[in-house]
Amino acid sequence: MNTYTVQLAAAGASEHRPLIITLFGLFVVATLGITIWAGRQTKNAADFYAGGRQFSGFQNGLAISGDYMSAASFLGIAGAIALFGYDGFLYSIGFLVAWLVALLLVAEPLRNSGRYTMGDVLAYRMRQRPVRTAAGTSTIVVSIFYLLAQMAGAGVLVSLLLGITSDAGKIGVVALVGVLMIVYVSIGGMKGTTWVQMVKAVLLIAGTLLITFLVLLKFDFDISDLLGKAAENSGQGAAFLEPGLKYGATGTSKLDFLSLGIALVLGTAGLPHILIRFYTVPTAKAARKSVNWAIGIIGGFYLMTIALGFGAAALLDRNDIIASNKAGNTAAPLLAQEIGGGADSTGGAILLAVISAVAFATILAVVAGLTLASSSSFAHDLYVNVIRKGRATEKEEVRAARWATVFIGAVAIVLGAFARDLNVAGLVALAFAVAASANLPTILYSLFWKRFTTRGALWSIYGGLITSVVLVLFSTVVSGKPTSMFPDVDFHWFPLENPGLVSIPLGFLLGWLGSLLSKEEPDAGKYAELEVKSLTGVGAH
Repeated sequence: MNTYTVQLAAAGASEHRPLIITLFGLFVVATLGITIWAGRQTKNAADFYAGGRQFSGFQNGLAISGDYMSAASFLGIAGAIALFGYDGFLYSIGFLVAWLVALLLVAEPLRNSGRYTMGDVLAYRMRQRPVRTAAGTSTIVVSIFYLLAQMAGAGVLVSLLLGITSDAGKIGVVALVGVLMIVYVSIGGMKGTTWVQMVKAVLLIAGTLLITFLVLLKFDFDISDLLGKAAENSGQGAAFLEPGLKYGATGTSKLDFLSLGIALVLGTAGLPHILIRFYTVPTAKAARKSVNWAIGIIGGFYLMTIALGFGAAALLDRNDIIASNKAGNTAAPLLAQEIGGGADSTGGAILLAVISAVAFATILAVVAGLTLASSSSFAHDLYVNVIRKGRATEKEEVRAARWATVFIGAVAIVLGAFARDLNVAGLVALAFAVAASANLPTILYSLFWKRFTTRGALWSIYGGLITSVVLVLFSTVVSGKPTSMFPDVDFHWFPLENPGLVSIPLGFLLGWLGSLLSKEEPDAGKYAELEVKSLTGVGAH
């Protein structure tokens, strides 16, 4: 594969561009049809926020998988493995292990204790307005961080396929994704979003299975041969298959790896768009089943990232991957083209188009889930319970959620335009760090610590949130490196790319310290009620 191949991949050759556009169009039309159908069944707030709580454990598990297997999983991890070998595969391991925390500590108690949002749980035994304000703020910030990754992935992917090279064209692609996202959420609510996520999960697993099969077929199903060829072709030799290529060179990079690992493992249990999925099932047992199904589906997918990433390293030239996208985000589509017959073949163009359409489906489904989580939190926590002090009607609440969708979509479009050259897996890891710093300590303290107070909740949320965001802003993610968001300036002083090592312990510490220094006497009766409700489901919605 050479530079000509990379350029040709932009559309799989111009004569195949109609096929690519047709596949994209079919998916968009089909999902818009699902959204409109679901929108007609959305009658009240419970339908908009929780899909009427009508989804089974399997359906919700499939939708959770669709929500979780984002552009970071399909594009970012494949690129990270293709460029950094073993160290890139650590993303797959971290994303998967994180589900054990969600299963064992969060899924069932959260479903039993809340109604629509994380704020319902946090405010149950504390002062409503300040805690809901903090929870809503945190939810929106985490969701926007996660949205950045999806928008960056969309810009890279569609630009590659349609041969868009100008910055204005790439920004236009990001804007298109943002508009579709706004339409999906504002019309379909949770019902439409859930069905789109289920369809996307099936497509993604099928597409990944196809690529995995073809890659393994190329190496006669000899994984050792695949890994050996990847190491040889990478130019790194045996070091490609060993720890340390990205994170082991210096003491700082080792700390960065530790920070990344902590963020990945603890972040899932604090992600708003994952947490609200537990409210769409009718029982706590179904919530547990959802996570069990999700673990199985997601685990199978992450095993297949071995074939995606190492297959790209073995069959593609590293310089060509970087030439296409310096963060490696196009490795999976380029691999599909290569094993389909190459850039100048019909088979290569078809496979490139199919896999890229699946990746585009992945992005649209995830951004819809993220936007729903943040708009729901704004409408339910901030508008209804803080601004209107509980006096808004359900119709007004849903209207506020739809307007919030438009605003959050606009913010995501603007920020996504700046983040289009960053590795999407790395961006998602930042969202995990913010979620684990601000949301997870407060959730766990609220559910399991009797002495937790309003001050502790506020210190934990705002302290974790502000610390993690500030450290990201002054890290090399934003400035100081050629791969930064702003590569031409340097105002970084924080040495790590992921803030989790500092911000996550600080979030837990501030929650504990704020509660100890608070003059507020915890309501033992309320805690007892919450404990019974969270563990048994008695009195749940």
